[in-house]
Amino acid sequence: MRYFILAIILILLASVNQNIYSQLLQDRYDRFGKLVISKLSNAPFPHPKRINGHTYDNKTYSYEDHYSDSTVLIFIPKEFKPKQENGFVIHFHGWYNNVDSVLSQFNLIEQFYESRKNAILIIPQGPKNAPDSFGGKLEDENRFRNFISEITELLYQKELITNKQTGNIILSGHSGAYKVISFILMRGGLTDKIKEVFLFDGLYGQIEKYTYWLDHFNGKFINIYTKDGGTKDQSENLMQCLDAWKIPFIFKNEDEIGNQDLKDNKIVFIYSDLGHNEVIHVRSQFMKFLKTSSLEDK
Repeated sequence: MRYFILAIILILLASVNQNIYSQLLQDRYDRFGKLVISKLSNAPFPHPKRINGHTYDNKTYSYEDHYSDSTVLIFIPKEFKPKQENGFVIHFHGWYNNVDSVLSQFNLIEQFYESRKNAILIIPQGPKNAPDSFGGKLEDENRFRNFISEITELLYQKELITNKQTGNIILSGHSGAYKVISFILMRGGLTDKIKEVFLFDGLYGQIEKYTYWLDHFNGKFINIYTKDGGTKDQSENLMQCLDAWKIPFIFKNEDEIGNQDLKDNKIVFIYSDLGHNEVIHVRSQFMKFLKTSSLEDK
């Protein structure tokens, strides 16, 4: 009985801590819009493949600390106007990060708000503070579709949207997020809805999945990469392949790229002189890519 009571107390304390955490985040971003933080069954984690944690470079990252969190952060900007279809931007964080740290480090909500797009931002918890590119359940067949359906139902029940139809989707990711995005493109169940992909120094592999999507679904692809982020060779290799296949693309240094370049071209490669963790926010890159995207303006 004593252990049962202790377990109940721990569960209640966890619930209280979650509520405090959610309120603190909401207060921090209240001037920009409405923040919803929820534990979702179709979130990337937990996943059976990480039930025993993950070992990288002789260090083990436990399930309890790094792979048990099903948190999903949802942001609806002020002046959002519910439409017949809901536009979504899903951003996936990279290694050694979490949903809270990416907000403060990369100014994602501020940039999303400044883009003036009439859409909803979603940031799921990936491998938490771990060196791991595994996308959990979102690498499984049709689970991305279930993920979006669960979020849509949640927002509908909260009367934050007026319908459950999915509109255009943009997938955005930094660093190791390339892997989960590639699997979503291949078998997530909503590939026809995914109109654009933003990779922030993240093209480490899965090239065949990206090229198949570009070839078969006519999507828009923006890849910004750096000298030392580990993505330069793959980015240049993909450009060589596209050139050989006579598939048009544009390549420019970051200080040369303009809004018209981003609007007018389907495939965009940008070489940045910034560091690996600077290509999302230092020059408001996330906001600029969104501003020139196909999403409807507010």
